[in-house]
Amino acid sequence: MVDPEQRALRDCLGQFASGVTVVTTGDGTAVHGATVSSFTSVSLAPPLILVSLDRRSRIRHRLATTPTFGVNVLAADQRDLALLFAGRTGGPAPEIHWAGDPGAPRLPGAVAHFTCRPWAGYDGGDHVLHLGEVVDFEAPGGPPLVFHSGALGELGRAPGGTVWAGSLDGPAHGWGADFGALAATGGKP
Repeated sequence: MVDPEQRALRDCLGQFASGVTVVTTGDGTAVHGATVSSFTSVSLAPPLILVSLDRRSRIRHRLATTPTFGVNVLAADQRDLALLFAGRTGGPAPEIHWAGDPGAPRLPGAVAHFTCRPWAGYDGGDHVLHLGEVVDFEAPGGPPLVFHSGALGELGRAPGGTVWAGSLDGPAHGWGADFGALAATGGKP
């Protein structure tokens, strides 16, 4: 039974909308993956990302021993894949034509993919926080799948221009220039 206070905290945390990823790793004979919404960028120099994995998950053990892993940012039309890798489907698994590095398999159609080397793991209570050093990435783009308040959905677009217009903290003046410089080098630091 779920503690009512933990349920209330989880519901409150669910008000923060996040993207949906599938973390993948392969061993040459099989691909393993898990749906993860606890994903964030950590650093551009060195290029680091973080995924938070439930201690009970099988992929958590694989990330601790694999030379590379992948993070696939799902597209809005990949809801079925999010459910599949979350173990929430009852039917047969669809055939997936994996691409890229066999150790960090890429899901075709994802809006972004990161190939990472394990950097560090940290205790996070009932989760383990895995930092990965980004060694390659690609961003075909498109509308992302989002997770909010316990549901999967699409990101709504604001009418008109960009909300960053005129902001000194926007992509044209700050962090966007950093991403542009990294993209210009093909994702290589």
